Amino acid sequence: MIYVNKLRKWLSVSFLISAISIVLVMFYTIDPQTLELIHDIRPEFLLAAVFLHLSSYVVWGLRTKTMCNSLGFRVGLSRSIEIVTSSTFLASVTPSSIGGEPLRVHLLNQDNVPVGKATAVVLGERLLDGILIMMSAPLALHMFRRIISSSGLDIVIMAGELFLVLVFVMVIYAVWHPRHTKKALYFILHRIAGSMGKGNDPRLDRVLEKIDLIIEDFHDSMAFFVTKGRKGLLFGSVYTILFWLVEFAMVPVILMGLNQPPSIIISFAAQVLLMILLVIPVTPGSSGVAELGATFLFSVFVPAYMVGMVVIAWRVFTLYMNLIVGGFVSFKILKDADYIRNLMK
Repeated sequence: MIYVNKLRKWLSVSFLISAISIVLVMFYTIDPQTLELIHDIRPEFLLAAVFLHLSSYVVWGLRTKTMCNSLGFRVGLSRSIEIVTSSTFLASVTPSSIGGEPLRVHLLNQDNVPVGKATAVVLGERLLDGILIMMSAPLALHMFRRIISSSGLDIVIMAGELFLVLVFVMVIYAVWHPRHTKKALYFILHRIAGSMGKGNDPRLDRVLEKIDLIIEDFHDSMAFFVTKGRKGLLFGSVYTILFWLVEFAMVPVILMGLNQPPSIIISFAAQVLLMILLVIPVTPGSSGVAELGATFLFSVFVPAYMVGMVVIAWRVFTLYMNLIVGGFVSFKILKDADYIRNLMK
């Protein structure tokens, strides 16, 4: 019952911040033209946006399946889709999606993928995402500088880029220097156990032994990806590009549904910058940051009276759809519910 209350609290905070942000956006952008816009919506394009987001689950599942297979572990496509879809629920109610990654590791482990190798797959996917976004960000920022001049935007984007680079460097360091990583974790765990009065607890040694195995497994798996498993990394990269193309295509399709030119290039650039903003762990599901950031960036290529509608439609697909679909898949599987219960304790 406690985990349900905590989960409800996270959901409530995410919904509340998102709702307040959307109300503020609509308050400042709605006018008589907005009401006419609602009347002339083309639902077939909104359905196409739904299809695109559902397709992104499939592409993501293909990436997970391919990277697992390259390590010698057979995870079916349907199971991979189930795993990534399930993780979107926790990712939508935790800051910077921190709940999604551990859940994917847990579910892959249930499919007999060792924790270290599962961690390598999940972090490998995130590294591919981060590399693509970091490579695209300078071009996207250059395009926006030609249209608007905002020192505040530059500072926030740079902070997000630095955060991505820091995570990237930490993972690379952990891969190439596992001994130092172990020492750092040992130090942290001993300090935590000591502060809790459990410094001499025999269970601590068992935990440290398990960490040893996980780190070694993780190190071997990441090293395998860049040597013998380069085929898996190559296909993972292809699926990463395809995944973000599908996700970013939703905004142009939404615009067509509102009888507005799609502005494909500039809308893709806006979403690249928006993804960097959403990396910064501030609120559950990035609520508030997503709505307000999207409003600012989308206003560059969307008329003022239409911005609120575009942001709402985009957020329905990227947050609420993940909550509904991911929540259904998660609670459909009892093992997932057990994990969520433990996580929320």
